[in-house]
Amino acid sequence: MSPIIQINDKLISADVFEKRFACDITQCGGLCCVLGDSGAPLEEAEKAVLQDEYDNFVSYMQLAGRKAIEQQGYAVIDADGDLVTPLIGGKECAYSNFDADGTCYCAIERAFLEKKTTFRKPISCYLYPIRIKQLGEFTGLNYDVWTACDCARKKGEQDAVPLFRFLKAPLIARFGEAFYEEMERVYVSDFHF
Repeated sequence: MSPIIQINDKLISADVFEKRFACDITQCGGLCCVLGDSGAPLEEAEKAVLQDEYDNFVSYMQLAGRKAIEQQGYAVIDADGDLVTPLIGGKECAYSNFDADGTCYCAIERAFLEKKTTFRKPISCYLYPIRIKQLGEFTGLNYDVWTACDCARKKGEQDAVPLFRFLKAPLIARFGEAFYEEMERVYVSDFHF
């Protein structure tokens, strides 16, 4: 088990600092939006945002995803009792689509990048492969190792990119600049050799 680093009320697995990671969608084809037993984890507030912003990104979704939303709703409860995005036929996320080359992408994020919505995508997707878990008064940040991301680990090693630095923007979006700066301080003092 990886040691735990505490920053304020956050308990962070040392893997978040030690492991190397850099998404390489040209190699994986966006498998994180396709594989898995259930959709992307959602925070309760994100369910309402998905509904409120839906008209702003629906045109970026595939028809099957729109039908999945009509049938299942903007969010569903999975077999573990967690709030997640709906799936299309038990496979890809309802909020996904595919480029001509078969690469899966997030329709919400594509709309965001084209300034059609203010919602980038669920924070669990933006922060992946870090998973957030509430632990009483603490928030845990753990590194989720998934074989679908083998190419990201390889690229991260080649480019010497620590996981937390690859996720700088989503970490700041979720926890703020001061928290990220403290992560940098911890890394430089305890992990940078």
